[in-house]
Amino acid sequence: MSHDSTAAPEAAARKLSGRRRKEIVAVLLFSGGPIFESSIPLSVFGIDRQDAGVPRYRLLVCGGEDGPLRTTGGLELSAPHGLEAISRAGTVVVPAWRSITSPPPDDALDALRRAHEEGARIVGLCTGAFVLAAAGLLDGRPATTHWMYAPTLAKRYPSVHVDPRELFVDDGDVLTSAGTAAGIDLCLHIVRTDHGNEAAGALARRLVVPPRRSGGQERYLDRSLPEEIGADPLAEVVAWALEHLHEQFDVETLAARAYMSRRTFDRRFRSLTGSAPLQWLITQRVLQAQRLLETSDYSVDEVAGRCGFRSPVALRGHFRRQLGSSPAAYRAAYRARRPQGERPQDTEAAQGGPGSGMPGHGGHPGQQGQPPASLHPEHPVPLQSRRTAAASAVGSSPAMSASASAGSDNGREAYVPSRASLPGQRSAT
Repeated sequence: MSHDSTAAPEAAARKLSGRRRKEIVAVLLFSGGPIFESSIPLSVFGIDRQDAGVPRYRLLVCGGEDGPLRTTGGLELSAPHGLEAISRAGTVVVPAWRSITSPPPDDALDALRRAHEEGARIVGLCTGAFVLAAAGLLDGRPATTHWMYAPTLAKRYPSVHVDPRELFVDDGDVLTSAGTAAGIDLCLHIVRTDHGNEAAGALARRLVVPPRRSGGQERYLDRSLPEEIGADPLAEVVAWALEHLHEQFDVETLAARAYMSRRTFDRRFRSLTGSAPLQWLITQRVLQAQRLLETSDYSVDEVAGRCGFRSPVALRGHFRRQLGSSPAAYRAAYRARRPQGERPQDTEAAQGGPGSGMPGHGGHPGQQGQPPASLHPEHPVPLQSRRTAAASAVGSSPAMSASASAGSDNGREAYVPSRASLPGQRSAT
């Protein structure tokens, strides 16, 4: 799923200035960057595939700091160009940044700001979004990054509208993607934007990847909170919520346990996690439903009750919105892909009974067992392991909003889903 920037005509229509050329792509590399993410734009934009019908780009590999640049795995790279070469590029790609806790070099940030001011398209892949945010290029804009780092990006740069659901976000002249493979999705999107569907499709065939993936990052999330939550008073409220997901309670209940007004609690929770508390609660209930569908023989109605939903209708609606499938179809697909002879765990363990370590029924955060890897029913990709400790559980997206209890289906519940246009694209509002 992408966030397409049809609502940013001014940004998209800006003209390049000076020596910049549309076909020149500069890739900005830093020491300590992951080799996989760094290689994606080099492969997409740096190889001549005109024989396959893919128009050629001119690639400039630029060092964002003095070399040699050491990558993950201990490889050393020597970039053929420095920051000065960025002045010729119509597109500048930052494929990754080595640490989400350390600031990028000032010279590199200045070069990115200057490129943007002169009309260049700026692209951040995965943690490259942190470099764009540090340069101020994401202020007031929608953006995404790897789901694991999205809460940190939202907390560190509160003016950025972080949406961890998306595979990539196109906001006209500034684009960001989620982790690793989503960088390929965004690069294909750039080729599609520049040269059309046929060129992007030809490139996708050469790379042996889908030309356009549907869905977003939801199926991979394990809802991890920033490490800072462990020392925050709200950690106790999070822990209580995870231990009582089988009960029907709402955000007002959590605010009362934190001795805060609803408004103060919402603001504090969002500043800490980058997520709205209601959406976090809905997400945790859906995750608990996934576990029970995978590991027990409870009916869908029973699963709804054991996850705090007031009715199966509420469960089905939220489950489909987050995972694109009904609970029954999810269970059937999951079981169809399990090895033969593997049986669901006993209902006591699946529900979180003594010794299970699963939140909801006597388990303690941080002590739960490792749930089995699950599969999205329409995409045979394993979900990441889902930790639900108080120090490692977070909701889906600050870009999603709702107005009432996560367990309510009496008409008070409001959920704002993505506005789907084309498969794999979401229009900006």
